[in-house]
Amino acid sequence: MRYSLLDLAPVPEGSEIPQSLQNSTDLARQAEAWGYHRYWLAEHHNMPGIASAATALLIGHIASQTKSIRVGAGGIMLPNHAPYMVAEAFGTLAALYGDRIDLGLGRAPGTDMQTARALRRGMAAGAADSFPQDVIELMGFLGPLDPQAKVRAFPGQGSNVPVWILGSSLYGAQLAAQLGLPYAFASHFAPQALEQALEVYRRAFRPSTYLAKPHAMIAVNVFGADTDAEGIRLRTTMQQAFARLRLGQPGKLPRPVDNIEDHLPPPVLAGVNEALTVSATGSPETVSRELSEILTRYAPDEVIITGQIHDHAARLRSFEIAAEALKPL
Repeated sequence: MRYSLLDLAPVPEGSEIPQSLQNSTDLARQAEAWGYHRYWLAEHHNMPGIASAATALLIGHIASQTKSIRVGAGGIMLPNHAPYMVAEAFGTLAALYGDRIDLGLGRAPGTDMQTARALRRGMAAGAADSFPQDVIELMGFLGPLDPQAKVRAFPGQGSNVPVWILGSSLYGAQLAAQLGLPYAFASHFAPQALEQALEVYRRAFRPSTYLAKPHAMIAVNVFGADTDAEGIRLRTTMQQAFARLRLGQPGKLPRPVDNIEDHLPPPVLAGVNEALTVSATGSPETVSRELSEILTRYAPDEVIITGQIHDHAARLRSFEIAAEALKPL
């Protein structure tokens, strides 16, 4: 089973975006050495703590600084973009880096509605959801050249960049199954529908020219450290960040705290912990056991590891612990 890595290029408190991008470059090089199969970056906007907004640009940089690891989007939020422009961008990446580029597509805007309107100036308020049609159109621009077509993507046409559908509900599972595409579930922050979505995807899957059988990937948070206590402390960064996001107060990635109960009201903390249930936290032994339990329960074809950790060295160590745990599995 392959294991991969999802990065949001976090900007910690006390740091700035240039350092964040250097950290992601360092992490990608290390991930390649640790045996990670993919290194995906996610599109978010108007969030001071996330530096991966210009996702295709950052993918190109990471690909230029690595040699063999696949690099891609987890994902591009397609409602923000014209499919044609996405095809040109990822066709260019494929032309530069060959068969190392992945394109995961999401249906959400990855931001608040005011910022979404700033991103999509040509879209009328309340416009109909065109995500399925946009996915099909985009795949057409990346697929074989049709000499009769009036509009073709150069670069893009014939690149056959692998397309994934991302989701946190049954909608994405159904679409991925109908189109015969690989499916990645955002269980690292929205685990409620995970089991049902996997069942729907596998049951409804239609073989296609892209994929002969279902391929499902799930996202898992890992907060690994030398001890259980330190792993629990590292996790408080993501707990605080998630709470602030839910309260409409996004900021830079918070520093960890000794006792999270002193910093978040019980109802907020309960909601955050429910969202982060698909996680492995603690010492190498604890992380290995909890990852094994998650894989046994959900039986994914692939797992993608993430984890918002304030200190870069601690983040590196956590992903190294995850790789050590997953390699024998």
